[in-house]
Amino acid sequence: MQMRMIIGFITLCAALLCLPMAAAGAPAQADQVYINASTYVAERFAGEPPAQETLWPSSDLRTQLKNILGHAPSLRFKYWGAGGKTVWILDEIGKDRPITAGVTITDNRIEDVQVLVFRESRGWEVKYEFFTSQFANLWLDRDQQLSGKVDNITGATLSVKAMKRMAKAALLMHRATPQAQTTLADAR
Repeated sequence: MQMRMIIGFITLCAALLCLPMAAAGAPAQADQVYINASTYVAERFAGEPPAQETLWPSSDLRTQLKNILGHAPSLRFKYWGAGGKTVWILDEIGKDRPITAGVTITDNRIEDVQVLVFRESRGWEVKYEFFTSQFANLWLDRDQQLSGKVDNITGATLSVKAMKRMAKAALLMHRATPQAQTTLADAR
């Protein structure tokens, strides 16, 4: 009995000694919530957001989204739209974990991009306005590329790429919504 207690005590001590080493090797992965999705949507529509809608991408749109994202897209996307404007809450993997961003499109151009939730251990600099403001007034060109340059951030390359993919996807999906069709008809 006494021998079992001694072995148990030694095992416990060994486990406690290894715990700090294991924790030091694994970076913290806490979600950094900067703004919740409902607040972002409400702000984009001056406190009066329209009802949430669903976009079911056609097979052609799914192919285009796959080319932009580098993986098969979701079967459906939730968005809010009114008066030529759509708001998208999208998730895209940076290095290992998803980044959640809000993207607002007005008249087929980016009005606003914000990081809502950041889950990676590095690359968090993409949340700052000096980075996100680069997306303002960009659109998709004929080659499905952003119409202007978005500068990279040293040490945040994968997060920057994820943000660009989400911006392109939102612009592409906006075109398939009734809000974009209304804007295009008004322009004629």
